[in-house]
Amino acid sequence: MAAFDAKTDLSDDRALRLMINTSVTLFWRTSILDQTTEWLRGHGYQVTHLDASGWTTEEAMHRETAAALGFPDYYGRNLDALNDCMRDVVSQQYGWSPEAAGLALVFTSYDTFATHCPRSAQMVLDIMADHSRTASLFGQRLMCLVQSNDPKIRFQPVGAVPVSWNEAEWLNANRRSG
Repeated sequence: MAAFDAKTDLSDDRALRLMINTSVTLFWRTSILDQTTEWLRGHGYQVTHLDASGWTTEEAMHRETAAALGFPDYYGRNLDALNDCMRDVVSQQYGWSPEAAGLALVFTSYDTFATHCPRSAQMVLDIMADHSRTASLFGQRLMCLVQSNDPKIRFQPVGAVPVSWNEAEWLNANRRSG
């Protein structure tokens, strides 16, 4: 298990900046998301991508999440089962290499899922935020990076913390085409 080292130079610690206020961060521009995930990979993070562009049902989300994180065959394919399996991910039973500095779950085109299954999309982010907090209690970093093709997408707070835009796109003006 790679724990946070307080002696590390934090001048360009994007992971810390990503998680300082929330463990679920929004992205609009894929180029900024790509730069972020490249940095995370370069610093030992396991980056797991989940393409939500085809998630028009909750079942599609469960199927692809289970495959990406190596959930056991008995996974119940509902939000309670997702919550249970994420406990095992946090304890690194599957879905996350113990040698990794942290786990970044990257959801792309999440606006598709949020449009078709708004309650489930909100709950998934809340589950991820809760388990990120649990991971931090064990000195581990679990974050969720959420890319949306809708620059105006909004979510209710997750884990009692608001879902925020990344620092490069925090201003609305930075999420306009052109």
